Amino acid sequence: MPKIVAIHELTTEQQQKIKEIAPDCELLVSKAKELTPQSIRDAEILIGWSRSLQENILSKDSQLKWIQAWSAGVDKMPLSELENKGIQLTNASGVHSIPITEHIFAMILAFTRNLHLAIRQQSNNKWDTSGSFTELAGKTIVIVGVGQIGSHAAKVAQAFGMRTVGVRHSGKSDPHVEVMYKVDQLEEALAEGDYVVNILPLTNETRGLFDKTKFAAMKSSSFFFNVGRGPSVVTNDLIEALQSGALAGAGLDVFEEEPLPSDHPLWSMDNVIMTPHMAGDTDRYSERVMDIFLENLQHYVNREPLPRNVIDYSKSY
Repeated sequence: MPKIVAIHELTTEQQQKIKEIAPDCELLVSKAKELTPQSIRDAEILIGWSRSLQENILSKDSQLKWIQAWSAGVDKMPLSELENKGIQLTNASGVHSIPITEHIFAMILAFTRNLHLAIRQQSNNKWDTSGSFTELAGKTIVIVGVGQIGSHAAKVAQAFGMRTVGVRHSGKSDPHVEVMYKVDQLEEALAEGDYVVNILPLTNETRGLFDKTKFAAMKSSSFFFNVGRGPSVVTNDLIEALQSGALAGAGLDVFEEEPLPSDHPLWSMDNVIMTPHMAGDTDRYSERVMDIFLENLQHYVNREPLPRNVIDYSKSY
């Protein structure tokens, strides 16, 4: 009997749906650390990922054929080894579209209304109405990495009356992006932005992509936001741009080093808003991941190609 192993907690309803779609499969829900090596090697489908399982997953007698990652990013997984084993990998792309978009605009609006300064002043019992206040209407947002999150962010930006510019590898158009550039036109796109949002995955091509050259291409009045991957930004170059006035500010949820050391200079910069890698958090996370998995599972049991979120190993996303 084929075995499905889930290392994340599933509701009774979710477990029942799995059994209805795949009645011939055995379902085991367990914490990763409580699984026996044999139960890992016997699994045909794995829901979730833990590095502690890697040795058994990649063993010669492993039966694994499909992993449903619990995250959108898969850059920390052994992609080459999984590809060599012929294991299909699907991710949680799309789960984050709403929470990350709302997180992006929470930070953008904090800057436009000077909430980042007001909160600091509140902590010091200080009444201070100084600062520059602006509006989003008529401003340009540049979204670097237009996937499902980027498309949703562009849709929300349009509701604020913003002009939307996108950058994506394929250059393919999006209904909510007015102007689309390819990655090799990145600097041209950056020059247009009042707000630049990085949502790129981490690949060999994107590692360190945002360096001093890219920050120099932006307007000195622009704000930079990173909700993609920390290592896609050269942190020292970002700090230099913020300190020199080459950028007006930055909203950061991800960092080259996590957690960020307590003595890091970013902590004390008034023109920076930071959150601890939480932009994708939502109380509806499990529900949305399982929607992806259940749709794919229906195709899997019918021996059909998986329709959603299949990772292209040649692209690492």
